Amino acid sequence: MSIWPRAKREIPSQARETVDINLASLIDVVFILLLFFVVTTTFTRETELRVDLPEAVSGSPAEDQQVKQLDIAISADGVFSVNNQVLPKNDLETLIEALQKESAGDTNLPLSISADGKTQHQAVITAMDAAGKLGFSHLRMTTVEAAPAP
Repeated sequence: MSIWPRAKREIPSQARETVDINLASLIDVVFILLLFFVVTTTFTRETELRVDLPEAVSGSPAEDQQVKQLDIAISADGVFSVNNQVLPKNDLETLIEALQKESAGDTNLPLSISADGKTQHQAVITAMDAAGKLGFSHLRMTTVEAAPAP
């Protein structure tokens, strides 16, 4: 007999517990975190588009018509003018009011938008939005003819 009788004897295996990770609650927590980050994140929107407007190398010149038409001109720094009358503010509401006044409610008039080559594209979009909100359907974009290639 040995001095350590227990050392030779095997310890009966205890009922081993299987460790399970509850994935359902883990998925719930991850989903709630994702939802929290989506709701609290501030998304930035571009409010101005900086685009160099292209020159036209083809197209037809506008016919010289005796029909009344509206002209929106946009300067390089985004100042609007309607039929050569400079607007006091450069926002959508002022442009809509000026177009309504000049057209006297007639949305069948042709509308021409002329923008400087260095105008921010957002100003052109604002002019197009004003025309669309009032219901103008005859819209022209005027460009400068490109210089011939050498």
